[in-house]
Amino acid sequence: MPTDLAELSLLSLFSISTFFIFLVIKNLSKKIGNGILLDQDFDKPQAFHKDPVPRCGGLAAIISLVIYILINHLLFDEFLNDYFFLPATLFLIGFLDDLKLKINATSRLFAMIFILLLSIIFLSVNIENMDVPYLADWMRNRFFELFFILLCFLFIVNGANLIDGFNGLLAIHLIIINCILLIISLSNEQTEFALFIAAQTVIFFSFLLFNFPSAKIFLGDSGSYLFGTIITLNIIAINNANPQISSFFFSTLVFYLFFEVFFSFFRKLYQRKSPLLPDENHLHMLVYKKLIKKNYLTSLIINTVYLFLILPAFYFMENSLFSRIWFFSLLLFYLIFYYLISRKSNS
Repeated sequence: MPTDLAELSLLSLFSISTFFIFLVIKNLSKKIGNGILLDQDFDKPQAFHKDPVPRCGGLAAIISLVIYILINHLLFDEFLNDYFFLPATLFLIGFLDDLKLKINATSRLFAMIFILLLSIIFLSVNIENMDVPYLADWMRNRFFELFFILLCFLFIVNGANLIDGFNGLLAIHLIIINCILLIISLSNEQTEFALFIAAQTVIFFSFLLFNFPSAKIFLGDSGSYLFGTIITLNIIAINNANPQISSFFFSTLVFYLFFEVFFSFFRKLYQRKSPLLPDENHLHMLVYKKLIKKNYLTSLIINTVYLFLILPAFYFMENSLFSRIWFFSLLLFYLIFYYLISRKSNS
């Protein structure tokens, strides 16, 4: 059987099995533990459901991911250590909260930092391609590199967690990012990794089928941490394997996740709120309350705008100067749009 056909067959079987894993986990979560896996918090800032919804998308996703990693090990004799240990440990932090063990935000953050630092050190996660002046020199210092990689994970993972409150918002966003990374991998003949990215995208899409337009399942913190970790590892891997592409392009690719965390942190400090607690003033919440009024439609519009904003960067991804200018242009666009929409009265 030709290699391409074999890989396509594998991906098809994995797609079917992943769909059924989500289906089975969704149904089982309603029957076990007296509703311990059901989201019944109807008063939180981003709650739109009126009936209990299974908060176990992360559990289905981690099972699917582990299955693919084992298949990959059997087929290619390569165990994807980074994608097994790092996502699994952050998944566990979120899953404890999903089980309603009430871990406070500060403890969760310190646990995340501790686990990330240990994992980055022992798994030798590094960034090889950096075309940012001065930063490239600083990255030669391993302690600074560790700090920088830690920040990358914290921003992207927590950004994923922040935007996960709307049906389809995170899943569609990550599907777009992964499709761009998939195109890059295929165009540079990185076939095995491209297959892995395609398998991840299958997991994202399987969750989307149960979460959009109406939510039959939620990711939970475990799932958003898991998805954020996967995307961070993908970007580091593709960045390292493709030195011809500006590292600023990859920053642009995750600008929405990055800006949400960065801006929200300082906004809440300015408002004398805890930067670790959720509120109703994130960009997607304002778009929903003041413009769209529909949960799923807000997700579609935000991701459509994101796609159009990212396409110029994708076209000029090997142009370092353009990538830098575009990144800071997007920062300015985000700030101006946030300011305008926050001043708009509720219609």
